[in-house]
Amino acid sequence: MKQIEVVAAIIHDDGGRVLATQRGYGEWKDYWEFPGGKMEPGERAEDALRREIWEELETRIAVERLVTTVEWDYPKFHLTMHCFWCRVESGSLILKEHEAARWLSLDELMSVDWLPADREVVGKMIT
Repeated sequence: MKQIEVVAAIIHDDGGRVLATQRGYGEWKDYWEFPGGKMEPGERAEDALRREIWEELETRIAVERLVTTVEWDYPKFHLTMHCFWCRVESGSLILKEHEAARWLSLDELMSVDWLPADREVVGKMIT
């Protein structure tokens, strides 16, 4: 099975809300996720995350700490997703690849239809 390694940003604000983004393309279009993307060969996870968030949202982030690493089998590939707690340093979260974004409180996290691997992360956050 194909192996994919990605990074994801759990971007939080001062009010304790986290940013969820809605996919605008592909097989999982309209599902919600934590923004991020694939790591390039030899790239550190934190550097990949900063690059991906700049490319997707034109925003600079501070990567604060690793929250969890999720291993998930999708039908066509195995995903390893490193999820980091982050905050915005500069930028205005311009959606370049996503069709929507929402700031969600912990009580609101289950109000969107998350991708399966991201749903596992959300489950860990609310328990």
